[in-house]
Amino acid sequence: MIDEFAKDNLHGRLRRDREALLWKLDGLSEYDARRPLTATGTNLLGLVKHLAGVEARYFGEVFDRPYPEPLPRWQDHDGSDLWAAEEETVDQIIASYRRSWEHSDATIDELPLDAPGRVPWWPEPHLHTNLFAIMVHVLGETNRHAGHADILREDIDGRTGMRPEHEMRIDEEARDAHYAKIEQAARSAASIKGAVSFGSPA
Repeated sequence: MIDEFAKDNLHGRLRRDREALLWKLDGLSEYDARRPLTATGTNLLGLVKHLAGVEARYFGEVFDRPYPEPLPRWQDHDGSDLWAAEEETVDQIIASYRRSWEHSDATIDELPLDAPGRVPWWPEPHLHTNLFAIMVHVLGETNRHAGHADILREDIDGRTGMRPEHEMRIDEEARDAHYAKIEQAARSAASIKGAVSFGSPA
């Protein structure tokens, strides 16, 4: 009973965070979806592409249920899963991510939480694991990158939120005022700390 409850809850959260991540691409051009938005090149479409591969590997190879589409060997990882090549479209990568969900969901549905798995790219003593640990790991990975996507999308056009039904119309005046309030608090705190630090007697 508790195993099914845990599995259903983890799976439900994973499904929620998958959709939240994809929503961050809603309405973006091919350029905005893939352009680098940090100094290390992090981009929205690359996050989706990366997680498609994460699910395909962790719910495939780890449980001897190979993903039906070709994947590069994990030993050959070169970071190319973190950005989209010019011939790869937004629609293609979204479709790839959704296909990986289908394979992952089948693994999750068919195996018990204590089903053994082996992650060859993890060091000992973590090499041998089970479905529960992998579900927690992939949920954490998905949640982390969905958070990255929140910030990246806000930087592009100011849109925020986790789901379309929770998105609020942007009030730019209120947003600017809120930003200014936080900036002023930061400057005041820095000024106070600086005065204490540099003005205190030795």
